[in-house]
Amino acid sequence: MKRIAIVEDEHFMREELTDMLCRAGYDACPVTSFDDVAEQLLSLSPDLILLDLNLPGESGFQICRTVKQKSAIPVLVLTSRDAMRDELHALGLGADEYLTKPCRKERLLARISNVLKRYEGRPNLLEGPDYLLDRQTYTLYIHNRSVILPKNQGRLLEVFLLHGGDVVPKEELCVALWGTSEFIDENALQVNLTRMKKTLAGLGMTQQIVPVRGVGYRLVR
Repeated sequence: MKRIAIVEDEHFMREELTDMLCRAGYDACPVTSFDDVAEQLLSLSPDLILLDLNLPGESGFQICRTVKQKSAIPVLVLTSRDAMRDELHALGLGADEYLTKPCRKERLLARISNVLKRYEGRPNLLEGPDYLLDRQTYTLYIHNRSVILPKNQGRLLEVFLLHGGDVVPKEELCVALWGTSEFIDENALQVNLTRMKKTLAGLGMTQQIVPVRGVGYRLVR
């Protein structure tokens, strides 16, 4: 059952949305405390966030920005704000859909279904300290943007993330790049690692690749 978080401060609207989603077969999780909403959502890790913009404390814009900077959770904005600048701003922050109230139940459920379908397969995401990597497409989600990495760089980053902060032996890096560790080409490996380092630096990533003499390499903060 797909879990949907509801961020709506108007009590009756929140109850109506909760009831509608439950009847449609979703696990509806309404947010009732509006302190640190983004952190609540990240801890809940829902399949989709239904987000109002006019909220007490942090605005929906701020919540959307924080969630999208730290995760790939889809966000569907449902708001009474119908100005084009608000819609463009929300979409620019990473919102996946924007609907204005009042909205027909059928339309809202259809948009929810469409967004969830687009995000199927996202369990293939690997998490870094301030980014996410899609293992299928080697798309990197970082600083509210997405970048498709060259295949070799994606393979290397995948291996490093799977090892956490542990040392990755040279043999394993070679297998990731070329499918074999029978012949370790130090120069070719260095070329690929150097390119990856430039990419990480260019994207403003905090992690660095450091050598461990005689063993391999680590990805550290």
